[in-house]
Amino acid sequence: MSVVLVIIGFILLVIGGEYLVRASVALSFKFNISKMIIGMTVVSFATSAPELLVSLQAALSGSPEIAINNVIGSNIANIGLVLGITAMVGNIEVDKSFYKLNWPVMMVFSLALYYFLKNDFLFSSFEGGAVFMGLIVFLIYLIRRVKKEEHGDEVDDSLAIVSNFKIGLWLIIGALALYFGSEWLVQGAKDIAVAIGVSEAVIGVSLIAIGTSVPELAASVIAAAKQEKAISLGNLIGSNIFNIASVLGITALVKPMKVTGQEILSNDIIWMLGFAAVLIPLVLLPKRMEISRWKGFILVLGYGVFMFLLFISK
Repeated sequence: MSVVLVIIGFILLVIGGEYLVRASVALSFKFNISKMIIGMTVVSFATSAPELLVSLQAALSGSPEIAINNVIGSNIANIGLVLGITAMVGNIEVDKSFYKLNWPVMMVFSLALYYFLKNDFLFSSFEGGAVFMGLIVFLIYLIRRVKKEEHGDEVDDSLAIVSNFKIGLWLIIGALALYFGSEWLVQGAKDIAVAIGVSEAVIGVSLIAIGTSVPELAASVIAAAKQEKAISLGNLIGSNIFNIASVLGITALVKPMKVTGQEILSNDIIWMLGFAAVLIPLVLLPKRMEISRWKGFILVLGYGVFMFLLFISK
C-alpha cells in the first residue's frame, strides 16, 4: 500500500505542478506582466511547487529530514541525473553567464545552507527568510540585467487568451493535486523507510528527490532528443537556487527545521556541494563551454556511486 501511495503521490504532483504552471502564466498575462518576467519568476516559482508542498508537508508532519533532504537530493539529481542523462543524449552548450553569475550564486546559496545547518543544527525562520530575500534580490538583478532582451520563449502565448473560469478550474485542480500528492507521497515514503529499515533522510535524498526530478528529466531528455534548446545548464542551476531559497526558505518560515541526523551534514550535503563544484572543471576542461556526452556519463556515474554508497552505508 505504501508503494501505491508513493506512485499516486508522484502522479498527482506532476499533474498539480502542470496545472499550477498553466494557471499562473495565464493569470500573469491577465495582469499584463511581460513574458520575460513571467518566465523568470512566475514559472520558476510554480515549477518549484511540488518540492515546496512535499517539504512543507514533511516538516509539518514531524519529518524535517525528509524536508531538508528532498531539496539536497533534488539538487544532486538535477546535476548528476538530469544534466548527466541529457548531456548523454546530446551535447549541451554552456553560456558565459554560467561562471560569471549563475554558478557563483548557486554556490553562495549552497554554502549558506551548509553553514546555517552546521552552525546550530537548525534551519530557523530567520535563516529561511534571509535566503528567500536573497532570492528576491537575485531575481530583481536578473530582471534588470536582461531587460533589453525579451527572454521568455518558453512561455506559451496561447495562455494569454484563457478564460477566467478555466484559470480558476486549473488553480483548483493544481492545488488539490499538489495537496493530496504531497501528503500521500510523504506518508508512503515514511512507511517505506520503516519497512526497509532506513532513515527518513535516506528516503528523502533518494526516492522522493528522484520523484520530484522526474518531470524535469523527462522534459530535458525529450528536448535534447529533438535538438531543441529548451534545456540549458542555466535552467538546472536556477532550479537548484530556487530549491534552496524558495522551497527551504518558505518551509523554514512556516516551520523551522532541526537536523536530527548527522549524515545530512557529514555526507548528503557534501555530495551536493561536490556535484556543484565539479561543474567548473567539466565546463572548462578539456573543451571549453560544452558538456559533452562523456562528461554526461561521468555525472551519471558519479550519481550512481552516490546512490550505491547511500544504501550500502545504511
